[in-house]
Amino acid sequence: MDKTLLRQKALERLEGLAKQLEKKQKKERQIRTLLFHSKLWKEARTVGMVRSQPFEFDMNPVMSKALKQGKKVVVPKTLPERQLSFYEVDENTNYQLSNFGIEEPVNNFIVAKKEIDLLIVPGLIFSNKGYRIGFGKGYYDRFLEDFAGKTCALVFSEQLNNDWQPEVFDQPVTRVYTDQLERSFRYE
Repeated sequence: MDKTLLRQKALERLEGLAKQLEKKQKKERQIRTLLFHSKLWKEARTVGMVRSQPFEFDMNPVMSKALKQGKKVVVPKTLPERQLSFYEVDENTNYQLSNFGIEEPVNNFIVAKKEIDLLIVPGLIFSNKGYRIGFGKGYYDRFLEDFAGKTCALVFSEQLNNDWQPEVFDQPVTRVYTDQLERSFRYE
């Protein structure tokens, strides 16, 4: 199936779920519990994550928990040539909207890629092999090409789809946490 069509359908499903706030929040709690009890989370000292949009998995509780546990939290900024850099943030960080409508930190506290222990990778669709379809710009696939840390994704069951083939440049995540426990999977 065409990735453009898959993205459109995934956005529709996510926006539909966002309209069912209680259901969405229940799923988020289930997925956060899996993440917070995982070895990946417990061993991570520096965690990378994006500032989520309303239809996406709410990353605010994840960020708060990381900061309370003394973890360093880093959030990306988009750069020219479809590159990402990650910047340390805390509860007092100011953000501005990028050209893509994503909040990016307004600071210069850049953190080297090699210092990130765990990167929570966003996406619209995930396969059972950890491959993802994002928003189509390739920022994360480029970043992940030589990323040595661990990766995971926090995924609603509505985002799981195996009816597509990853391309040669697609980079899978190490672990997918989903609200359907029997469908959570890892690749290590």
